Amino acid sequence: MAMIEKNAPTMEKELKLFSIWEVDEVPLPELTKELWDQIYNFQAKPDDLILATYPKSGTHWMQEILDMIQNDGDVEKCKRDHSLHRYPFLELKFPHKEKPDWVIALEMSSPRLIKTHLPSHLIPPSIWKENCKIVYVARNPKDCLVSYYHFHRMASYLPDPQNLEEFYEKFVLGKVFYGSWFDHVKGWWAAKDTHQILYLFYEDIKKDPKREIEKILKFLEKDISEEILNKIIYHTSFDVMKQNPMANYTTWPTSIMDHSISPFMRKGMPGDWKNYFTVAQNEEFDKDYQNKMAGSTLTFRTEI
Repeated sequence: MAMIEKNAPTMEKELKLFSIWEVDEVPLPELTKELWDQIYNFQAKPDDLILATYPKSGTHWMQEILDMIQNDGDVEKCKRDHSLHRYPFLELKFPHKEKPDWVIALEMSSPRLIKTHLPSHLIPPSIWKENCKIVYVARNPKDCLVSYYHFHRMASYLPDPQNLEEFYEKFVLGKVFYGSWFDHVKGWWAAKDTHQILYLFYEDIKKDPKREIEKILKFLEKDISEEILNKIIYHTSFDVMKQNPMANYTTWPTSIMDHSISPFMRKGMPGDWKNYFTVAQNEEFDKDYQNKMAGSTLTFRTEI
């Protein structure tokens, strides 16, 4: 917590709005533009663990689960620093950090956990070459859209979403950071057939966290006791994480994340989209979903 408070004035002073820059027609934060060659040529290691997601699909949640697994359920170790500082976001350069995250990743000792929102076709080739293990988490698009909208509302470095209607249109068209949700989830779904990818679903983790965490343990070839497993389940539950200042972003200045507008950890419950979508929007979205997901074996639950 001390690090966050110490850096807070710098964070406020250097805060810049993330503007859009496109790579292969995928909108990315422009802060990555001057670093893209280094990011794309990032040198992975065989024992790297990659956490990949589309934004607002459970990245933060899964990072906490993986951190607890790597630290054998040691809660205090997992509170050693704020979540954003514990593990780097491969493609991002945060205004309040002295170094881009890919450089921070290079300086980490192995085994490294590295996060990314990049679609599969923009992943650094060395990650494929080194056959790194990748955990991918997908969330149903309706809840993803609503959560993304609220995140834009409360995070001052993201473009103002104006209103849900406008954000809805941008999301459907893939005109938000990291592009089309449809392309993202389908691209990673296809990649799992030829790479070491554990493809998980947000809704499954919410419904049966023990079963899904056991899948992760098997994938990582990690054995833990039932006691530690239960501790991980408890400490990575939504209600407990929401009270953890090293996980809930409440230590950040209001000028960067305004929790009075919308808390970073808002609800975390599948089906909340029903409180926001109009009947017309839902019907339109379902038609668009059927068209864009035609031929895919991927299926999503919009509630549990």
